Amino acid sequence: MQLRSFRLRFRRRFRKSQRQVEDIGRTAEVGLERNFFRRLGNLGPVWRFITAWLLLLLILIGALIVQLQGLSGHYQTVQPVAGGTYTEGVVGSFTNANPLYATGDVNSTVAHLLFSSLFTYNSQNQLVGDLARSYDVDARGTTYTVHLRPNLKWQDNTSLTADDVVFTYHAIQNPDAQSPLLSSWQGITITKKDAYTVVFTLPTPLSSFPYTLTNGIVPEHILASIPPAELRSASFNTSNPVGSGPFEWDAIQVEKSTPTDGRVLIALKPFMNYYAGSPKLASFVVDSFVNRDKLVAAFKKHQINGAVGLSTVPTDLASDGIVQQYNLLLTAATMSFFNTTNPVLSDVNVRRALVQGTDTTAILHHLGYATRAVHEPLLSGQTGYDKAYAQASYNATQAQDTLTKAGWVLGSDGVRVKTGKPLAFSLYAGDNPENATVTHELVTYWKALGAKVDVHLESDVDLQTTISSHNYGALLYGISIGVDPDVFVYWDSSQIDPRSTRLNLSLYKSATADAALEAGRTRLDPSLRAIKYKPFLQVWQQDAPALGLYQPRFLYLTNEKIYGLDAQAINSGSDRFSNVQNWMVRTAKVTNH
Repeated sequence: MQLRSFRLRFRRRFRKSQRQVEDIGRTAEVGLERNFFRRLGNLGPVWRFITAWLLLLLILIGALIVQLQGLSGHYQTVQPVAGGTYTEGVVGSFTNANPLYATGDVNSTVAHLLFSSLFTYNSQNQLVGDLARSYDVDARGTTYTVHLRPNLKWQDNTSLTADDVVFTYHAIQNPDAQSPLLSSWQGITITKKDAYTVVFTLPTPLSSFPYTLTNGIVPEHILASIPPAELRSASFNTSNPVGSGPFEWDAIQVEKSTPTDGRVLIALKPFMNYYAGSPKLASFVVDSFVNRDKLVAAFKKHQINGAVGLSTVPTDLASDGIVQQYNLLLTAATMSFFNTTNPVLSDVNVRRALVQGTDTTAILHHLGYATRAVHEPLLSGQTGYDKAYAQASYNATQAQDTLTKAGWVLGSDGVRVKTGKPLAFSLYAGDNPENATVTHELVTYWKALGAKVDVHLESDVDLQTTISSHNYGALLYGISIGVDPDVFVYWDSSQIDPRSTRLNLSLYKSATADAALEAGRTRLDPSLRAIKYKPFLQVWQQDAPALGLYQPRFLYLTNEKIYGLDAQAINSGSDRFSNVQNWMVRTAKVTNH
């Protein structure tokens, strides 16, 4: 009975629940019909209203973006920024980073980046302090007192003081050290006055002396323990040199070391305590190449950013709009030096005719770049330069008359002869496209005068051998003069002596020139110095020991713009780094303040 009663109650409750669900369903249907389906017709105007507002919002956002982009030029500009790696390719080999020994483009490049000097050159090619802040000279011109900057540091964080400066120049003066700078420092006394003052005492006045204080200074605390005879081969020079320049040593990588395919990469990193401020570049890599072809190939593949060692721009790169070409005019002179001891060129009339019979202006036009003409042993604008003493200007007719009056008779073969001796000599030059062009022009003009000239274009190594033995008739060559007009080493007869620099390439001898050169270099007053040089310029004009041509350039190619590097006059290729701590290769949009 109880079970039956429970079942009946359950059924009644279930049916009641069903009726409640049915009532709720009917109520929901009525609600949907009344509140949803009957109002669907009103959604069209609502969607149109919403869509219109959305479109208006999108238009406003687009207009705002366009306006911001248009106005960004007023508050944002693309500017160079710090960072990035710069890789410079240089023709040559790396052997020594020590500035006491660094010669050649690769060694000089690394040494200049690692080591600072007492003085350097600014962007106007003016001598300015580097490690030194100033110098004084006494009334006689024989005592120079150099004052160092305070708080200088080596790249190992050791203090740089006057002791390092004295050590550097004493090492140069020691014959056992075998520094190529030795000849310039004989007879000079270097002493320390205090921690920041060095005194240089000269045996005689020398107005150009401050310009010799541009070699790198080396650390005494590292090198003092090395015997002078072993200094040239010290591991310091190639494995981990420590300097005070803008960049410090990071690593060296030898990729290939064969004679035909040598390649060494030297990685440098910024020296954070550099006195002029830490460099902007994140790293600087010097990449050496055994020859120019290898360098050009790497440059074309963008394996390197810059290229050093080319005399001309390859044809396919000249038309490349991305390639940047920097023509840095050198304070140097490219001349044709006449060997005055040569049987033919010992005749002053022959030399005068060769000078007057050459259209130097036309030759300059064949160079393919703007430069300045060289008409005398001093450069235009230097103390003592006087255009009144310029070499004879072009006049082929007068040149022919000079030779005829001197007894040089024109033969049937077009070559002049005097007492059975033909007017023939050799012309030597370095083997590069620029020299090939210039020698071709010279031979053309001289052949028209009746001279037979044999041209020899030699490699750099072979040419140096030829120069050291003076085994040439004429030599097309560039000599470095610098800002100061002291050209003593190129024209004084004492520089013919094997014990000297032997840079008197014409083997020129003149008592008048010797006296004037000596007098000019010992005068500190510029006006007096100019007066003393006049006899030298006058006799040089008359004797014609060389044919002045032009100031050469240092050609620097880059695959991108280098911010901070400007086309300027420099004294040597390494002077391109006068502002290297401010070089930048990366750019970004920067907000103007």
